[in-house]
Amino acid sequence: MRYFVIAMLVLIVLSLGSALVYLVKDRGQSTRTVKALTLRVAFSILVFLVLMASYYFGLIKDKL
Repeated sequence: MRYFVIAMLVLIVLSLGSALVYLVKDRGQSTRTVKALTLRVAFSILVFLVLMASYYFGLIKDKL
């Protein structure tokens, strides 16, 4: 589980970086920036849902 979350966070940061590169390189003339940011949001929602499901099914224990 830990490696999945770390991998997803790396993908989120890479997607954000690629959106920045596309924004500077294309000067707003293409949709690649929007696609990269959409992918980042999708990864973020996926990580959130996986963490919530993991907690619900007992894969993540509450330490309190």
